[in-house]
Amino acid sequence: MTGIGRVLVIVYAVMALAATGRSFVQIVRRFDEAPLAYSLSALAAVVYIIATLGLVLAGRRGWYTIAWVAIVFELVGVLVVGTLSLTHPELFQHDSVWSVFGRGYLFIPLVLPMFGIWWLRTHRPAVRPAGVEVVA
Repeated sequence: MTGIGRVLVIVYAVMALAATGRSFVQIVRRFDEAPLAYSLSALAAVVYIIATLGLVLAGRRGWYTIAWVAIVFELVGVLVVGTLSLTHPELFQHDSVWSVFGRGYLFIPLVLPMFGIWWLRTHRPAVRPAGVEVVA
């Protein structure tokens, strides 16, 4: 992976670390104050970790599909949580990673899956002929 692909993986890894750290602190310190928002932050962290791994390992069997699922799930999550946080603010007394479409993260959570989907569409791994096994 080179160029923009590396940048994409780095941004996903940073988001994974940020979301993991945020959700850990939120859950340990104040889970009872906003369990939905804090659980969604933890879910976002898991999704970013899986997406990062999926992008890094996309050339290996199955990981390309895992990357697709994680990134599409991320996009749907950002859109649903972002919309609900605006239309039903009582559900989100405290922000999650995806609240207001990722406003707390400069809207990176809204834009990042679009770049991830573009990357996956333009960098599909080569299809190997049936019966050919690659030894690494």
